Amino acid sequence: MEKKNNQKTKLHIRKGDTVKVIAGDDKGKSGTVLQVFPDKSRATVEGVNIITKHEKPSAGKPEGGIKKIEASLHISNLQLVDPASGKTTRTGRKLDEKGKLQRFSKKTGEIIK
Repeated sequence: MEKKNNQKTKLHIRKGDTVKVIAGDDKGKSGTVLQVFPDKSRATVEGVNIITKHEKPSAGKPEGGIKKIEASLHISNLQLVDPASGKTTRTGRKLDEKGKLQRFSKKTGEIIK
């Protein structure tokens, strides 16, 4: 019988973070995280990994056409940009004064919101 895992997956990036792409076709580009999919370990970044999607005309959209949208990237190909220094950094977790787990920058030691 399979065990159920009710814990949420902890990821090093969150929605609203500024990240830089470190691998793939869009290597070097940066943008803001629009969506995170923890179950698939993927994230959508603004202005990165643009794909064209063909839309068939329908009653709701009679014009149809070709749309350009952002596709998701694997989280391992993204690195967080430290808000304080503006450089990429790895993240860690530590307890703050209230006993709550907080993310912090491994380069500067600053807590990341």
